[in-house]
Amino acid sequence: MKKIIILFVALSLILSFSVIAFAEKFPEKQITIVCQAAAGGGSDTNSRTMAAVVEPILGVPVVVVNKTGAAGAVAMSYVASREPDGYTIGHLPVELSMLEALGYADVNPDNFDLIGTIGYFPASVVVNANSPWENFDEFVEYAKENPGVITVGNSGIGSIWHIAAAKLEKELGVEFTHVPFTGASTAKAALMGGHIACSTASPSENAGPIEAGDLRMLAVMADQRSSLFPDVPTLKELGYDIQTTAWLGFGCPKGLPEDVKNTLVDAFQQGFESEMYQEKMKSYGIELVWMGPDEFYEFAMEEYETYSELIPELGIAE
Repeated sequence: MKKIIILFVALSLILSFSVIAFAEKFPEKQITIVCQAAAGGGSDTNSRTMAAVVEPILGVPVVVVNKTGAAGAVAMSYVASREPDGYTIGHLPVELSMLEALGYADVNPDNFDLIGTIGYFPASVVVNANSPWENFDEFVEYAKENPGVITVGNSGIGSIWHIAAAKLEKELGVEFTHVPFTGASTAKAALMGGHIACSTASPSENAGPIEAGDLRMLAVMADQRSSLFPDVPTLKELGYDIQTTAWLGFGCPKGLPEDVKNTLVDAFQQGFESEMYQEKMKSYGIELVWMGPDEFYEFAMEEYETYSELIPELGIAE
């Protein structure tokens, strides 16, 4: 009998050590970050920069795939439906807290185990350099005199940049014609080509053409000026209390094993704190703020409550 008990204990210990050893192996294969926007914009840049800095930390390839559509609903619904094993990670922007109010998908922060958020950037009002508007007041005056004439590009119906334009429209008492694209980069191309009159993307997403003199930034929709363009006034400075910011984060399908979640949180925080990541994101005009899983969740749910009220008021819900 004693031999049987000893054998049973030995087998139990072997199994326990095997489970621990298996758990410690994560990750063993390629990890995929799913980005909801087209290549070239802020979300894509953040996803690819983070992938580059966490890859050596995790010791496996980390690749980025772009799944565009429906203000991020396509990508985030896809991620939420995947196996919660840590090998599929979603790039989760502010639209995460907006999708249900928009009627695009039954997806909200509760569908994910959040890893962390890395910061935010503001919306800005940008026009073609050949436009007749030298400043924001001229732009507003024209919009009031010509309802529906100004075409404003965004990164998809219901995206944060669409929300920014809709808030601008509502607060100014004007009417725009909204033109959706697959991301801020495609809206930028249309603006440079003269196919639309305005864009409300972040300062960084239009930085190159602005610096080259092809586009002109009229104002920043925040309470402080952009670090990239400190000479451009905020709407608040101009007498308009209108603000819109886009935050960026990462998360996995709900139900991650605790050890896997801890591994990813640690890797992404290390990546965030790395010199390469900090320099790249600062050069892109992102205000860097790390929030871990709990703080990120609380913040995202507060945003969820805000947009659940705001989006119907703006009249852009399905």
